[in-house]
Amino acid sequence: MSRRCQVTGKGPLTGNNVSHANNKTKRRQLPNLRIVRITLEDGTKKKIKVAASTLRTMKKKAAQAEIA
Repeated sequence: MSRRCQVTGKGPLTGNNVSHANNKTKRRQLPNLRIVRITLEDGTKKKIKVAASTLRTMKKKAAQAEIA
């Protein structure tokens, strides 16, 4: 399975490592993925890969929905 958030679709970015001598080599910046267990409408549980930043946003939205 690919390194991609299954909610937002965030994936790896590419760029360069730049040394002090200005040598450039390719590098990948991977998303901070977490495996989360969710419960579907029919009661079954499923594991999905979610970016940590997405989890944080989802928690904020849930807290705001509780207040309102």
